[in-house]
Amino acid sequence: QVQLVESGGGLVQVGDSLRLSCTASARTFNSAAMGWFRQAPGKEREFVASISWGGTSTYYTDSVKGRFTISRDNAKNTVYLQMNSLKPEDTAVYYCAGDTRLPPRQKATTITDFKVWGQGTQVTVSS
Repeated sequence: QVQLVESGGGLVQVGDSLRLSCTASARTFNSAAMGWFRQAPGKEREFVASISWGGTSTYYTDSVKGRFTISRDNAKNTVYLQMNSLKPEDTAVYYCAGDTRLPPRQKATTITDFKVWGQGTQVTVSS
């Protein structure tokens, strides 16, 4: 079974940076759009960022534009989320997700676009 495994979460201070990684267990995801979502306590899971399968197109929710960067290294089956200038409102469990629809899509930004999910990694930003 194909899996996505996130890592890189932790406890940081306001203004700090973190880089999340998501490694896929199969090269199948090299031809899939990949995304990051987050879920804060008591809130619904929300879209953060996504990247097309070739890495040429990226999409962000407004609240992270200019602070977060999504990228991918298909040779390593890995997607990254570089998070800079972190704020307390960024505190959440962050989930990696893969869009396995066929044919592959360039753009995927909604929860229903993604069929495979990781287990999540906690990011806590302390003030």
